Amino acid sequence: MMIVTTTPTVEGYVITGYYGIVFGEVISGVNILKDLGAGLRNVFGGRSQGYEDELVQAREGAINEMQQRAAAMGAHAVVGVDIDYEVLGEGNMLMVTASGTAVQLAKA
Repeated sequence: MMIVTTTPTVEGYVITGYYGIVFGEVISGVNILKDLGAGLRNVFGGRSQGYEDELVQAREGAINEMQQRAAAMGAHAVVGVDIDYEVLGEGNMLMVTASGTAVQLAKA
């Protein structure tokens, strides 16, 4: 399993090689039923489980894609990971981007 961390280093390891920045992107459309349910919750209060589930899936997808790209380069880990969220179009599309630096590690 590849190490993915927001920190610039990995405890117990030294970085022995840098492969460059890697990205993972997911663009997800939001369907009308989730929009309707979210609108009702906005009026009556509560959390929008449909949107939360969509966000979790998009984030995990972006991280997985970033890991796959790093692994294809021969990296052992991705450090300095940042996750960004953006609403596209007229609010009906969500883009999640994960980025970090693909590195090679050795035990310290």
